Amino acid sequence: MTPRASRPIPASGRQRVRSALVVGLAEQLTEREWQIMETVNRLRLVTGRQLERLHFTGLSGKSRSVVRWRVLKRLVGWQVLAPLPRRVGGGLRGSGQLAYALDTAGERLLLLRRNLRKDDERIRRPGQPGERFVKHTLAVSELYVSLVERSRLDGYRVDEFWAEPAAWWPNGVGGWMKPDAYVALVALSTADVTDHWWIEVDLATEAVPTLRGKFLAYTDFANRGQLGPSGVVPRVLVTVPTEYRHQTMSHVVAGLPAPADQLLSVALHEAAVDAVTAALHTPG
Repeated sequence: MTPRASRPIPASGRQRVRSALVVGLAEQLTEREWQIMETVNRLRLVTGRQLERLHFTGLSGKSRSVVRWRVLKRLVGWQVLAPLPRRVGGGLRGSGQLAYALDTAGERLLLLRRNLRKDDERIRRPGQPGERFVKHTLAVSELYVSLVERSRLDGYRVDEFWAEPAAWWPNGVGGWMKPDAYVALVALSTADVTDHWWIEVDLATEAVPTLRGKFLAYTDFANRGQLGPSGVVPRVLVTVPTEYRHQTMSHVVAGLPAPADQLLSVALHEAAVDAVTAALHTPG
């Protein structure tokens, strides 16, 4: 449900990122700075406030925002992160409202770490985003941040979270299932239980027939016996912004063929965490 980004985000432009600089940065970055890079790569766009909620929780009071500002300013100066050229919401003040993407040095640092680890982590810099793309991507990022925050209190672990296009999955007929995110949650009390979800974040900007077609693709995927990540068919949560949109999307889902009633559900954005974690706390 995401408008596509197109042109590359311009590099910070102060200097060309040479290999020696990348190696030097790799030797001096803190573990928190590596984690920030990995978060931004995972989600594509993240606000300063969202990064603060994820990576600066050990600090209290004003020190959280002050230290976050210093760290992000340093990463921008090193061309590890690139702030978008406008603030989220236009009139809001403060670096916490800036959205950050991976910059040139950040991309090369993560590629270096990936090669050293010999893993298959995808390294992605988004194109120059439009306003709809920014709002949608940050809504997906907010779900991830909220899930992590709740996990600190609620007895589960966010085992996997991938935003699109990393969340996309072959549909078995030459195309792709294209959810906005894939989530795997593990209940800590029963570590052998994992819940898998595909997430569709609806901002009420797409036509209802378009969304109905996308929902039908999920029921068709299940009816053809296809399997998703970890050899299961993830349930699908559609998150919506208003009660009216909730009623509309619920009506659409109710009119779909089986197994839509078991596969798809609809929730308001603010209720999304409750929706995907409820089964983890249901006996049996």
